[in-house]
Amino acid sequence: MKIIRFFTKKPLNILLLGLPLAILAEALHWGEIWVFIFSAVGVVPMAGYIGEATEALAARTGPRVGGLLNATLGNAAELIITIVAIREGLLELVKASITGSILGNVLLVMGMSMLLGGMKHGTQRFDQRQAGNNAILLVLAIVALVIPSVLSHSIGPDTSVAVETLSLGVAGTMMVLYLLGILFSFKLQASLKQTGKKTEHETAAMHPPAASSGDHVSHPNWSVRTSLIVLGIATVGVAFLSELLVGAVEPVVDSLGVSEFFLGVILIPIVGNVAEHLVAVKVAIQNKMDLSVEIAIASSLQIALFVTPVLVFISLLLGNPLQLIFNQFELLALIAGVLITALVSSDGESNWLEGAELLAVYLILGLAFFLLPVK
Repeated sequence: MKIIRFFTKKPLNILLLGLPLAILAEALHWGEIWVFIFSAVGVVPMAGYIGEATEALAARTGPRVGGLLNATLGNAAELIITIVAIREGLLELVKASITGSILGNVLLVMGMSMLLGGMKHGTQRFDQRQAGNNAILLVLAIVALVIPSVLSHSIGPDTSVAVETLSLGVAGTMMVLYLLGILFSFKLQASLKQTGKKTEHETAAMHPPAASSGDHVSHPNWSVRTSLIVLGIATVGVAFLSELLVGAVEPVVDSLGVSEFFLGVILIPIVGNVAEHLVAVKVAIQNKMDLSVEIAIASSLQIALFVTPVLVFISLLLGNPLQLIFNQFELLALIAGVLITALVSSDGESNWLEGAELLAVYLILGLAFFLLPVK
């Protein structure tokens, strides 16, 4: 009975069966496609538990420490997957995953949130100033990714010291900007508390707010010890499944005829962030569009300004340097996605039609990526 209650209490728990099934598929040689599928399925609830454990720790440690925890662990599952991919030399998969994570948040998640929220509540409103600030930061982040890609060919070959220096310099600058954004957010919160102002938008702009928004997003009532145990087990689970998932990428590409780029830009970001995506959509349906928009945009900022620079520096330690040189498809998609997001969020209002427009752009890009020839 306890097992039945465990699975019925939270529907995503049923996906935990992906872990033993992935092990069986690998041990019994069911085929790399099944290994890939079961590994991807198993990562989804594990990533969700990492997020819940982070939220529970944040609730116990206070807003500042909690904010820092979420700023560093908000995309832990995807970070683990991409680190494993870097170690295996799948650098194009990593860059596609970065692109897909940003697009998934600003187009898929925001689009679904605005569509479903608008269908239920009509026109919804959110903090126009904060959304504008986040949009500007997101545009700056994309500019930082575009510059090395456009100018690297004039500097030298992709493997040259000059190009690698450019990537490291850009990565370092992005990380400093990320840290400054967190500092600004903390100072803004302190200022609001001193003046006695309370807004629904109390969380830091540079990291997803779920960890520090106890009034808006429920979190497990776990002790620090329990939270750390869950965080540790879930992290180990994601790391193990990531090994199987990444190891099956190339055989899946060969057997299904889809490109490695498609897997990286569409499937892997969704697998690593489903739990967070569902939270954003859920709060939008509850007419908390302020929080929904911040989750989507702040998560994109975290990927662009924190996860990407971290991967660049980690890649050096792993002996497979990751240069911030994206292909023309990735650049076009990033620019288009960020521009339409900035336009949609500029007036501080959303409706179901705007959500449908964002989803349409995501679907068009997804179709184009799917039809790209396998290299």
